[in-house]
Amino acid sequence: MRRTRLAGALTAVLALALGATGCGDGSGNGSGKGNGSGTTAAAAPAPDRVEPLAAPAAPRLPVTVPSADGRTVTVTSTDRIVPLSGSLNEIVFTLGLGGKVVARDITATFEQAAKLPVVTRAHDVSAESVLSLRPTVVLAESTTGPAEAVAQIRDAGIPLVVVKPAKELADVGTRIDAVAAALGVRDSGTALKERTEERIDAVRKGIPAREEKPRVAFLYVRGSAAVYLLGGAESGASSLLEAAGAVDAGKESGLKKDFTPLTSEALAQAAPDAILVMSKGLDSVGGIDGLVQVPGVAQTPAGAAKRVVSVDDGVLLNYGPRTDQVLKSLVGQLYGEGK
Repeated sequence: MRRTRLAGALTAVLALALGATGCGDGSGNGSGKGNGSGTTAAAAPAPDRVEPLAAPAAPRLPVTVPSADGRTVTVTSTDRIVPLSGSLNEIVFTLGLGGKVVARDITATFEQAAKLPVVTRAHDVSAESVLSLRPTVVLAESTTGPAEAVAQIRDAGIPLVVVKPAKELADVGTRIDAVAAALGVRDSGTALKERTEERIDAVRKGIPAREEKPRVAFLYVRGSAAVYLLGGAESGASSLLEAAGAVDAGKESGLKKDFTPLTSEALAQAAPDAILVMSKGLDSVGGIDGLVQVPGVAQTPAGAAKRVVSVDDGVLLNYGPRTDQVLKSLVGQLYGEGK
């Protein structure tokens, strides 16, 4: 899938921000400095760790699998795995194959991957760095680039499997299955998919019923880079917000793209009751008090009430094995714990 110019710029800014701030705050459950009441959260964040399967299967190889770029790829060894995104790293580790991973993307923020060398930033891969690690299989996203780097890895004879990017909850199981198949651990993939879906369902069952659904605007902000964007229908957050019993205010106001530059007019049209941000983005503007100084925010119901929900950068839009934690954090902050 071809990246839009805006999406490419967005991921580049994210990589720079993560690099400058130590790759996120490490809150695996997505808790940040804001919550639904607009006050500072008192609880310490949970450790940023993935939970591998208790009894992972050993790879059964070779396997031949379809790649999202239209190719067919045969994988003969998983001894040295290079996943080229944080989300793919998370899936591989949770499948129980973390000991075979030899590199990470800058957005792989969880503890088990922290000491691995970084070979990509914002979907831009260094082919030389990847090849220097002598991988036996490389996992990429459809958005991974530049195309020349991907071609260089493939031309070196490395099996490279491309996985479609995740945009909604329905993609969670599909991505787990795709990664598990490529690594020869289909049974582990089935077990992880079932575990993840059960946990997501458990969170959804506990969401309080509301006669009126809260309107939530997803803002991508990076104060240090002067980047302020309002999420629309393709931002990736809509599915999470809707699963949490909320309305994506940007999507509902008619924004069909992924992100659009933030303006007072666009915010007024969205009229959010709450604002969703990534935790490092919130930090970059000086917390909730700084966020309401962004033009137009204070004039919204969310800004007036300082009702802000923050979720860790490294997990918010991953749609992977920790999606239940993201949804639980979102619901808890939006409605208030225990309510």
